[in-house]
Amino acid sequence: MTYSGTAPEKPTVTITYCTGCNWLLRAGWMAQELLQTFQGALGGVTLVPGDLGGVFEIHVDKELIWERKRDGGFPDAKELKTRVRDRIDPDLNLGHLDRPTS
Repeated sequence: MTYSGTAPEKPTVTITYCTGCNWLLRAGWMAQELLQTFQGALGGVTLVPGDLGGVFEIHVDKELIWERKRDGGFPDAKELKTRVRDRIDPDLNLGHLDRPTS
């Protein structure tokens, strides 16, 4: 086996948001949450201004993991982190987020 000098590519998250709905701050907050939680596991989070019409989509690489209209609104931090974790590292413990709620 030879070493090519490049590390394997890490997954990236893309958040597409509606500019007319002013969802940039929500998208930015979600990006911050993901970058903080998955510091070494993500290659980056990209914010993409989307078309008007209420678009809010989150992809891990090319896989759609959240769509506002399909999934009924916006994910909370726990749901978003769980869905990202399940795609990039299913064995990763999210600490208190993995505890059952009462």
